[in-house]
Amino acid sequence: MRPVVLASASPRRKELLALSGIEFKVVPSRALEPQPDDSETPEEYAVSMARIKAVEVSGRCPDAVVLGADSVVAVDMDVLGKPVDKEDAARMLGMLSGRTHRVVTGVCLVMPGREDMVFHVSTDVTMTEMPPEVIRAYVLTGEPMDKAGAYAVQGRAACFVTRIEGSYTNVVGLPLAEVVALLKKREVVLSPRP
Repeated sequence: MRPVVLASASPRRKELLALSGIEFKVVPSRALEPQPDDSETPEEYAVSMARIKAVEVSGRCPDAVVLGADSVVAVDMDVLGKPVDKEDAARMLGMLSGRTHRVVTGVCLVMPGREDMVFHVSTDVTMTEMPPEVIRAYVLTGEPMDKAGAYAVQGRAACFVTRIEGSYTNVVGLPLAEVVALLKKREVVLSPRP
């Protein structure tokens, strides 16, 4: 059985994949992450980034099954990645305040001798109105700084979320049910460890 490699440094993706019982190791991608092109949809960008990450790690782990993922927050057609600084985080949170946005995660599975498998999962997330002072206080916690869209649904931002339509684990960073189904389809996972 080929080893499974998660091409991500995200502790959230690592924790989610570990919940499945699948044995894997983490090899973070070293790929550069270009900004989205104006002609790309959020879905296209997320899938493209997942593929870039998985292919880069596959080059270093040629005998492994490599799983790459990338999540973005989309407000209409605007893609919100990780904020560059506190002001950027506050700007993003202001865009999300009182409205529904999409969390899109692209997934790519690279296996030796097989065609790459790619897909995306989109989840609608509705947030309550966040006054500027609430946004500032949340930004000062530091939590938004390494998160797409400047928030962590599994963290302090949980109190801002009024509705989730779709996969909760997708909002955290990895659509777990869909990933496990893909691995089983590719006969990577016959039975998870107990």
